[in-house]
Amino acid sequence: MPQSLFLQAVRDKARFRRLSRRTERVYVDWIKRFIRHHRLRHPQQMAEPEVADFLTHLAAVRRVAASTQTQALSALLFLYRHVLDRPLGDLGRFTWARGHPKVPVVLTPSEVQALLDRLEGVPWLVGTLLYGAGLRLIECLELRVKDVDFDRNEIRLRSGKGGKDRITVLPAVVKPGLQEHLDTWRRRHRADVAAGGGRVVLPGALEAKFPRAAQEWAWQWIFPASRPFADRLTGAIRRWHLHESVVQRAIKAAGREAGIAKRATCHSLRHSFATHLLEAGYDIRTVQELLGHSDVSTTMIYTHVLNRGGLGVRSPADQLIARRPSDKA
Repeated sequence: MPQSLFLQAVRDKARFRRLSRRTERVYVDWIKRFIRHHRLRHPQQMAEPEVADFLTHLAAVRRVAASTQTQALSALLFLYRHVLDRPLGDLGRFTWARGHPKVPVVLTPSEVQALLDRLEGVPWLVGTLLYGAGLRLIECLELRVKDVDFDRNEIRLRSGKGGKDRITVLPAVVKPGLQEHLDTWRRRHRADVAAGGGRVVLPGALEAKFPRAAQEWAWQWIFPASRPFADRLTGAIRRWHLHESVVQRAIKAAGREAGIAKRATCHSLRHSFATHLLEAGYDIRTVQELLGHSDVSTTMIYTHVLNRGGLGVRSPADQLIARRPSDKA
């Protein structure tokens, strides 16, 4: 089978099993690296020894992190079990990459304030949601209009990491700017629909079941990309969400401009959300639910103070100076 058809088979199987598009891209990339490492041999002609050799190469020669090697292993396990229908057996002895426990980078409230003060527009909205709601960057960018409840001050995360749904808090400080942003995009969406466009990518087989849903306002991205694209499978013009790199670059630059000595990233805002809630006295189980951790032991890394009971959750972003992007105009 030509490589293009083979990789398409991998994509089809990933979509059949409802893996996220992000996971699909990562798995395809690792499978391509595996094939190239073994001089373009077809995976059907390889088995456990070649997989073990590739994993050893990653650890001993490439010196990748333990999590990176585990990701590669997951991709190859998926390939052989679900695509080639030939689950891998014992891989024998191979070199494992060394894992080093890392303490999360946590910003102080004043550092968060300084960083957010140097953001404008969409990066400010996203950055405030990362800190104020504890979202992962991709979770924030994949939000749809229907996922935000302004009346209940809730954000619903659907099919997050591990395929889990959860509810987290909508910071009051971000609501006016977010509503203004949505009003602007709603007018643009109406114009796109009137011109025959306005479609977004829908999850799973939803579009086959509800053909008009792709144009409905409720299903639109909250943070859409500025330009639409042509779907490579159907040729239909659609719009994807904003690319992660736009926000990553903005937050990195803001951290530099604010003179923050720590490595301020999108994920450090999520770390700061969890730590500041615990320092404010919220129960660790509450924080676990808001972060979407399956096990409380994952949340334990943020325990800097004794756990004390909490009632209703108030976003830590609301304790900052209430500033909106329009204030700087």
